[in-house]
Amino acid sequence: MLIRIGYDITYSFPAPTDMIMMLYVHPSRDASLQTPERLISDPALPMDTFIDIYGNKCARTRAPGGRLRLTNDTVVADSGLPDAVTPDARQLALQELPSDVLLYLLGSRYCELEKLSDFAWNLFGQGPTGWGRVQAICDWVHSHVTFGYQFARADRTAHETFLERRGVCRDFMHLAIALCRCMGIPARYATGYLGDIGVPADPNPMDFSAWFEVFLDGHWHTFDARHNKPRMGRILMARGRDAADVALTTTFGQHVLENFTVWTYEVTAQQTGQTPR
Repeated sequence: MLIRIGYDITYSFPAPTDMIMMLYVHPSRDASLQTPERLISDPALPMDTFIDIYGNKCARTRAPGGRLRLTNDTVVADSGLPDAVTPDARQLALQELPSDVLLYLLGSRYCELEKLSDFAWNLFGQGPTGWGRVQAICDWVHSHVTFGYQFARADRTAHETFLERRGVCRDFMHLAIALCRCMGIPARYATGYLGDIGVPADPNPMDFSAWFEVFLDGHWHTFDARHNKPRMGRILMARGRDAADVALTTTFGQHVLENFTVWTYEVTAQQTGQTPR
């Protein structure tokens, strides 16, 4: 399967402003790129790219005062398979976990474990472990939190989502991640492209999406508490402890977002003029 992805984002800055951008496909997907990925700025700016501590590809630059347009457009080859389901994946004891996944057991900016631990153990402590426990958490979050773009709020935490019972995809993931960590399951936040491939089209404007990954049986597995079913066509951009680690753009100064357009949809080789790699 070939998937066309990209974005067209415009900011306005009252003065020259430093920026960090996380607007690339994750390095783990580099081999599937069918055309070179280029973050293009107008006006043209030098981009200093680097890999952050979580393995995400980033860039930094200094935006001049005025309008700045950022665009990217490429084609990615994808297996076309839905998220893998591994119901027998085992939950590992703390002493079995690799040291580099232990930070995904800890609280983070949007995932306050101390406020949710008692609830998590009371509800999920007597049920299945491993895959079954994560699925039970997703089932609970999916059925108890209402999704709506009108509920978007940049500073909502997992505990606030638990109390308010509403949010957007990042809020669903933060709550599920926090509950998994409370139960001793390493969980990390993921963001990227997820188009309406294999599902009815969503009439709302396209946006980047969030999901999360848990470490079971020695491997990371994908879960999605908002949709709560396997989806196809996920194109990873970045991973971190929570949304604070994977901000698509971080600006060190005032700005106004003037335009935000994202696309991700299936195409044929004939449409792209490409032969899949």
